[in-house]
Amino acid sequence: MSTASWPASGRKHRIGTVTAAFAVGAGAFLALPGTASATPAPAPVTASVPAPPEFSGTSHTEAAKPAGQSLVELAAEQQGKPYSYGATGPDSFDCSGLTQFVHRQLGIELPRTSRDQRAAVATVDRAAMQPGDLIFFANSGGSVYHVGIFAGDGQMWAAPESGDVVRLQQIWTDSYTVGRAW
Repeated sequence: MSTASWPASGRKHRIGTVTAAFAVGAGAFLALPGTASATPAPAPVTASVPAPPEFSGTSHTEAAKPAGQSLVELAAEQQGKPYSYGATGPDSFDCSGLTQFVHRQLGIELPRTSRDQRAAVATVDRAAMQPGDLIFFANSGGSVYHVGIFAGDGQMWAAPESGDVVRLQQIWTDSYTVGRAW
């Protein structure tokens, strides 16, 4: 008759012709019916393993939050920061610097300018647009000049223009296209 090899972190107990191993905490005793006296268990082996996101301080609901909603919330956190042409944050932004910065917080890389961002992301039909989508504005020649993050209810987060700040603003025209990077 042969017995299996058991990990050092457990105790071995012979029960008839079967050998069983039980892991028990330090200082605990294990006694099975029909066995000899219980013996102290060895100290448990510990390992440093990061907890999954749903167990690391955020609720399961927060861990499962859609990316679009997270983008809107991250944009809202930038509220009041000044517009500055060419700025990419974190203290000031231009429109595409804001969208690039917010997406980067979720590990989504976007090009630097609104024109390049428009070319890089998938187009979304307006009927399917969701909070977190990018809203692009173009001049009559088709050149993209502005971008914001759709917040729902006809509004977007944007760094509008010189002398202004990052803020929630109404979408002022129907002449825009929608893109999604998430």
